[in-house]
Amino acid sequence: MPNQSDDHNSDPPPPPFDPSKPSIPISYPINSLEDLDSASYFTSFHYPFNKSTVPLHPPNSALPPRPRLLVCHDMQGVYVDDKWIQGGHNSGAYAIWHWYLIDVFVYFSHNLVTLPPPCWTNTAHRHGVKVLGTFITEWDEGAAICKKLLSTKESAHKYAERLAELAVALGFDGWLLNLEVKVDIGQIPNLKEFVSHLTQTMHSSLPGSLVIWYDSVTIDGELSWQNQLNEKNKPFFDISDGIFINYTWKEDYPKLSARVAGDRKFDVYLGIDVFGRGTFGGGQWTTNVALDVIKKDDVSAAVFAPGWVYETKQPPDFQTAQNRWWALVEKSWGIVQNYPKVLPFYSNFDQGRGNHISIDGAEVLSTQWNNISSQSFQPFLECVDDPTSNTIDVRVDCSEVSFSGGGNLTFKGTLEAKAYVSTRLFLGELFMGGLPVRFTYSVKSEGNSQVGLSLEFSSEMEGKKKLLLASQETNQFSSKFDETIVLHQPTKSETAPGWVIQESNISMNGYTLTEIRAICYRKQPENSEHKSEARSKTTQDPAEYFAVLGHISISTSVQNTEFPPSTSWIVEGKDVEWGGSQGSKTLSLKISWKLKDGWSSRFPRYNIYVEKLKKQAVRPQGRKLETPALAPPNARNGKTEVAGEYLGESQVEAFYVSDFIIPSAISSLKYIIQPCDSGGASQVLDDAPFFQFNVEGQ
Repeated sequence: MPNQSDDHNSDPPPPPFDPSKPSIPISYPINSLEDLDSASYFTSFHYPFNKSTVPLHPPNSALPPRPRLLVCHDMQGVYVDDKWIQGGHNSGAYAIWHWYLIDVFVYFSHNLVTLPPPCWTNTAHRHGVKVLGTFITEWDEGAAICKKLLSTKESAHKYAERLAELAVALGFDGWLLNLEVKVDIGQIPNLKEFVSHLTQTMHSSLPGSLVIWYDSVTIDGELSWQNQLNEKNKPFFDISDGIFINYTWKEDYPKLSARVAGDRKFDVYLGIDVFGRGTFGGGQWTTNVALDVIKKDDVSAAVFAPGWVYETKQPPDFQTAQNRWWALVEKSWGIVQNYPKVLPFYSNFDQGRGNHISIDGAEVLSTQWNNISSQSFQPFLECVDDPTSNTIDVRVDCSEVSFSGGGNLTFKGTLEAKAYVSTRLFLGELFMGGLPVRFTYSVKSEGNSQVGLSLEFSSEMEGKKKLLLASQETNQFSSKFDETIVLHQPTKSETAPGWVIQESNISMNGYTLTEIRAICYRKQPENSEHKSEARSKTTQDPAEYFAVLGHISISTSVQNTEFPPSTSWIVEGKDVEWGGSQGSKTLSLKISWKLKDGWSSRFPRYNIYVEKLKKQAVRPQGRKLETPALAPPNARNGKTEVAGEYLGESQVEAFYVSDFIIPSAISSLKYIIQPCDSGGASQVLDDAPFFQFNVEGQ
């Protein structure tokens, strides 16, 4: 495989890493067979933090019988901004958000055992994408590793089982095997044992898992890339779940490979190097040339290093270039994932990076951050080749306000009085049962700019039906819809000035929700006198339009979460370490929590706060902690002040606080863990579990 350049080679070497000692949780690879065999990873301080928590839906499902798209991520040596499990401080960090175009995601590096950081597995699973780690051997060191690994049938089985244990424990879905070394012909039987045993062990431990072989070593032990499926690499294909074909194939190789694969042709993944090094079609901005050929010949594709867009700083900026590049993929390959499929469904359009974080419309963090685990369902935004042809620009704008998390959809441009603009948000497969379904969304807009939702349903018996959710009758374009549902009394958020919460219950028993679109329009004057006045003032010249869509949630009335009271939790503080100078102290500790009686947690995410309690002003029993949902707007800036300081979020039942500065007037710290459900709701902070830590006396 191509070796990516590492932009960080000039950085000073970090201090020796001891995974057994408490520190800010990170993801890291395993670099020796000894460490793999000893299972020392499972005793690491970092191991519990590295578990992914979002299950794949549907669970244990096989890949669909059609051409698939595999994406292999290798950028700057990986383990960059994404290694910080609790999040980093770079709003410009790399991320992928076109998950609806991907079937399988591989986290690749040139370390021996590359373990995907949980942020990638969490967000990929949320979107229905399988995730693989990488086992690779290269150069002289790799040859020595292979010699030891394949020394006996028993050793081949042992290391295969160690790899399977890691995947199952960390929650990802299998392995890419990439042996880039020559193998002694006498060890080929043990190599086949290794591949076969890993595949079988993964399947028995995790139904639906994958082991994919890379086109490198041949059945006679030579390191010879075939660039197609043939008799030299097919024996490995036959005992695994697929083969990743090298990049320098010729135009007729996909068709030849399909012929050799027979009824397993979709398990053949033709490689495309986006950097373009010898790859068919040239990669880069012509990656679609190779995709078109692969799709025509009815096999699968493996796209290597789409981070090329980010690494090479393609103009004009990363977000624009990324959207444009993936639009080429969509045009060639088509959409492969659909959502919503199940309820509850929630999206705040968060890309896992930003310049602030909000909760229920109130800002709780105003600094740069990144955490791909925070990605909610990503919208199916269409990339416009010529921005001037669209009167309204639609994008996730991290500099604009957010209702939840750090994302939003910002609509900005011009719009004539009686015109409207429709934007694709989601393509779903959500069957509507007998219960009414509640649609809720938040909007912040200027002037008479309005945002509605278009919902398209289909039924085998009744055909298609299109509904519009809007804040008023829209006679100027209502004929485009079968029914307009007027949201008569939108709720204005008391804690988040400017945000309006729109809500409606819809019954469409027997229909399937197939598409959600945003409708940008202008609010019309309500009485005839104002209408006449408006007509005289508004010519055909379009006026400025600006609106922000904060979130969309879909649920049934029976899906309201009952959060357990704080007394139902056990919260502990461990690995306490003090630091700082004489004037101030710093505190590091691990906080962990679990429900009593061994109940398994139902919560996918937890917000973490700390309340600093002063020596002379300890908060009286019964006095409520101010929260974004309860606190009044501060007179300055109209923003909500929260008594508790927001520290971050966690997807596991633990959080590490590092070098927290404690002012001298503080006597104790109250760490509050706020459970959040999958529908976007969170527990009132005063009812949430907490851990109180006395500072005096240490």
